[in-house]
Amino acid sequence: MYKVMALDVGTKRIGIAISDYLLMLSNGHSYIQRQPENQALADIANIAKENNVQEIVVGVPYNMDGTKGAQAQDCENFASKIKGYKIVFEDERLTSDAAEENLRNKKIDFKKDKGLVDIESACIILEQYLARKR
Repeated sequence: MYKVMALDVGTKRIGIAISDYLLMLSNGHSYIQRQPENQALADIANIAKENNVQEIVVGVPYNMDGTKGAQAQDCENFASKIKGYKIVFEDERLTSDAAEENLRNKKIDFKKDKGLVDIESACIILEQYLARKR
């Protein structure tokens, strides 16, 4: 049995969510700083190892017309540097808006800590992936 990790890769931070062993639930884990990149990659590897992760889902922010822009390419380039895990890409259009709405509904103030939005976005990415996989 293993878990799946999801990453919401931004220019400043990376939100992280991890599934349960039944691959049914998405749990917010943490966020890390994107720079320095070597440290971010090491942090991801450590979190994956500690949580028995075998698969990593990386959110890709496609343009609304389905094409890849600069941010989508940046996410894919970052993901290509993650070694030792099966990497899967998941469309993450509008997840930040949905994440902010979820946090507002939970009455969580995220204005001072935008990392909370990154974690919630990673949860949404993981939920989408797990639902599609079932």
